[in-house]
Amino acid sequence: MDDRELLEHYYADSNNQWLGILLSRYSLLLMGVCMKYLKNQEEAKDAVQQIFYKVISDMHKYRVNFFKSWIYMVAKNHCLMRLRKKGRFFVEMNDNILSFHEDTESREENIEKEKELTELESELAQLNTEQRQCLTLFYLQRKSYIEVAAATNFTVMQVKSHIQNGKRNLRIILEKKQNEG
Repeated sequence: MDDRELLEHYYADSNNQWLGILLSRYSLLLMGVCMKYLKNQEEAKDAVQQIFYKVISDMHKYRVNFFKSWIYMVAKNHCLMRLRKKGRFFVEMNDNILSFHEDTESREENIEKEKELTELESELAQLNTEQRQCLTLFYLQRKSYIEVAAATNFTVMQVKSHIQNGKRNLRIILEKKQNEG
């Protein structure tokens, strides 16, 4: 059976056996993603187990159509959040607000990018709570508009508005800081 058929069976009867087949099919992919970000085999193994648990416990909340790409994003986000909690993390934000990649060539570049990231966090703190919360969930945690709305109790339209206004205000803050410096 292909992934789509397994997902259809899962959504039809909620039997975790179907998820087990999918997870075993992508366990090497998950391990690779976790090793890429965590760079430690034991941490990566632990992360894969946590991702398995998260998928099994949360899958009923989502309607997934492309399991491989979805599980990849779940793994990536899990690793990024884990790194963030440890103080070493890499974040991607759209619209050229921030671009930080783990494969930079020199130590100096890493130090500079970490400094920029720390500054961005302080600039995010200048936004109102709604905008900061929506931007963080949408860009940093890669949640969809619907997932952000569910997490914040805002409507989808409010989420879109907070994200749009937050991006504009963040750009203004960044431009003002750049002009001062």
